[in-house]
Amino acid sequence: MIKRIACLPLLVLLFSMAKAQQVPVEIDTRPFADNAGHWYSIYDNRNMINASADRPRYRSTDLKQVADNILLFQKANGGWPKNYDMFAILTPEQKEKVAAQKNTLNTTFDNGTCYTQIRALAIAYASVKDEAYKTAALKGLKYILEAQYANGGWPQYYPLEKNYSRYITFNDGGMTGIVDLLKNIAEKDPLYDFIDAGLRRQLETAYKKGIDCILNTQIVDNGTLTAWCQQYDEVTLQPAWARKFEPPSICNGESVGIVFFLMGIKHPDERIVSAVNAAMKWFEVSKIYNTVVKTVKAEKMDTPFRVSKTDRVVETDSTAAPIWTRFYELKTHRPLFCNRDSKVVYSLAEVDRERRDGYAWYTYAPQKALDAYTKWQKQINQHSTALK
Repeated sequence: MIKRIACLPLLVLLFSMAKAQQVPVEIDTRPFADNAGHWYSIYDNRNMINASADRPRYRSTDLKQVADNILLFQKANGGWPKNYDMFAILTPEQKEKVAAQKNTLNTTFDNGTCYTQIRALAIAYASVKDEAYKTAALKGLKYILEAQYANGGWPQYYPLEKNYSRYITFNDGGMTGIVDLLKNIAEKDPLYDFIDAGLRRQLETAYKKGIDCILNTQIVDNGTLTAWCQQYDEVTLQPAWARKFEPPSICNGESVGIVFFLMGIKHPDERIVSAVNAAMKWFEVSKIYNTVVKTVKAEKMDTPFRVSKTDRVVETDSTAAPIWTRFYELKTHRPLFCNRDSKVVYSLAEVDRERRDGYAWYTYAPQKALDAYTKWQKQINQHSTALK
């Protein structure tokens, strides 16, 4: 007995060390890349500040400095604006301008915004133990709760605007990014141990509603469960137009992100399993064979939207790996393309060059889901067998 008691402090220490090792020691730059990329590549006179040439950036291990930037950019309602670099070393003048616009509520989930900042704040709080980071993370989580629709979905922007940003948005990982954060909280990730029981219950309820929304928006086409659209009307839950070249359709790129989220749920119920199985069947039947998309040199072309320096062409290649288009037409399931005038066409060659060269019309992403599917099925079967 004496020996066992003597070992207890060591066991406690080992347990504490193991738990501490689960906490990241850096803030990954990759989830912020979309925001930073837009800030550095696009000058916008509506921005609070624009990127300065050749300014240095913080490292991923500069937890306090990055977290302080995230605090600076957080708005009064708990959310964040998009398309700024959280790793930028700002000038005093830039900091002053950002701080002066706390009440300008152009807050969004687009381009990985909000849920990415919350995770970064949680990482910083776990290491630095600055209460300001905890407070800001909790404020961000309450913003997520406030922005959720009763049907479980989230808009692209909140407060709501009078345009397509009101729609429930899967584009750029909006919905899946939020529910993935909530999944980590629901599954007791120690990074979020600072969340009290009351708020945790609210977040777990929001998480379950989010899953229901995902399942309720999976498209049933011609009597068959398929995949998902990029955005949905927030009232009818029907596929909807977003930008003028983004029609209601079955969208394979966004559907892959949804499927990976669903496959990451521990012990999924029958409805989740059915949703994944149906999406995988859709990825199989929507494959396009013997096709490759090439980027070719082209004469420089200035447009009101961007400068195009290349073009894209579709070629036949019997050795090509299967590829998918971004959009498939509802009902007919034909590969679908679109111009800025919202005119639907059925080949990339019919798209105006600025959009043909400036938008991701094709994707290989479904293959990643298909590759992961067999392993997931095996895990599901093992779990089902263990329960019998």
